[in-house]
Amino acid sequence: MAQTEVILPKMGESVAEATITTWLKNVGDTVEAEEAIVEIATDKVDSEVPAPTSGTILKLLIEEGEVAQVGQAIAIIGAEGEAAVLSTPAPASSSRETPHTDEAHHESTQVVEQSVSTAIAAIEAPNFGESDQFYSPLVKSIAKEEGISLSELESINGSGQNGRVTKKDILKYVENKANGVVSVAPAAINPASSSQALPSPTKSAAKAPAQSISGDVEIIEMDRMRKIIAEHMVVSKHTSPHVTSFVEADVTNVVNWRNKVKNDFLKKEGEKLTFTPIFIEVIAKAIKDFPMINITVDGDKIIRKKSINVGMAAALTSGNLIVPVIKNADHLNLTGLTKVVNDLANRARNNKLKPDEISGGTYTLTNVGSFGNVMGTPIINQPQVAIMAVGAITKKPAVIETPEGDSIGIRHMMFLSHSYDHRVVDGALGGMFVRKVADYLEDWDVNREI
Repeated sequence: MAQTEVILPKMGESVAEATITTWLKNVGDTVEAEEAIVEIATDKVDSEVPAPTSGTILKLLIEEGEVAQVGQAIAIIGAEGEAAVLSTPAPASSSRETPHTDEAHHESTQVVEQSVSTAIAAIEAPNFGESDQFYSPLVKSIAKEEGISLSELESINGSGQNGRVTKKDILKYVENKANGVVSVAPAAINPASSSQALPSPTKSAAKAPAQSISGDVEIIEMDRMRKIIAEHMVVSKHTSPHVTSFVEADVTNVVNWRNKVKNDFLKKEGEKLTFTPIFIEVIAKAIKDFPMINITVDGDKIIRKKSINVGMAAALTSGNLIVPVIKNADHLNLTGLTKVVNDLANRARNNKLKPDEISGGTYTLTNVGSFGNVMGTPIINQPQVAIMAVGAITKKPAVIETPEGDSIGIRHMMFLSHSYDHRVVDGALGGMFVRKVADYLEDWDVNREI
């Protein structure tokens, strides 16, 4: 049978590379078409790559822990017993042949130079454990080979996600250093992408004092996703001056309506009707009323997004957080929103999301009420400018206004917390937006058909 290369697929507009985390198949194993053969990790999400065809794994081209580029061959599938043949030949060696008469001297010089380089690299190899930044295995390898210290590495302005240093960045730094130029230009921001690179926290910011570790303690190394979340949160607070407005909404109509229709909805659609798609529907409606909430900032320019893509923060069993995105939420009815929300939430819990499904968000919803919290002050999901937290729905005595007069009754109440970027969203806009969301919830039609 013809041999087939397993290509690292395109995984989103802003994803150019991925780390090979775990090979699920070894050389000699048989695989079926569409069967997962490798787990990969990007700056956005962990996912799997399926086999493009049935056959036998002849060769694994990328080791675990190494970084592969989108479009690069990572494995070869063929018939059992075949010898693997890579269709793209390996790059030719850049070393030039020396005249035969100088061969012995040249080899001797190379041995000396290699020994010196190895010794220098061993002395100057950076201790990445001392850095609070994430570097891919490939970047670490290049830094060690080129004798780049940790302080030099941290001074490089990365062009990757969240200002991360990429292979291109470090190779450019090496080239500039060889030419006597050690400064690196800041990474350009692509305003067309919602996953644009984020500015790194300023180096002048005071670092936390070193801690003396003793006694009965346990040291836990952050996993890859937690490091990304931590960096993303710090960058957001450095980027946006956060302001939070609060509104308490009477959601009695929503609660009563859902209780009335949820069983019929499950029978009819085969889906559980939660509050999340209801919240997303009213947020999308409010964004249409206040489109300047649906923006990003590029320097002194404001970029207004026409698509309303609402992210929903989802807690994972690992304790980490991920934000799948409902694209064009304003184009979906409540049934469509419910199906998309349930599907994304289920695949998020099972680590089956694709990179495209957690990118492109223009506004984010987080439900702190699912943990019993009545309100929160959420951190903006950059490069967006606003995020809303919905609190727990609780029964409270409240004043009920009627044409016949006021009375006190038991109502279902919920706090909405709206954090926004005060560079571009003033208190009037931020406050009116969250009030409009509350109005839509309070005016919910209890006779609405499903």
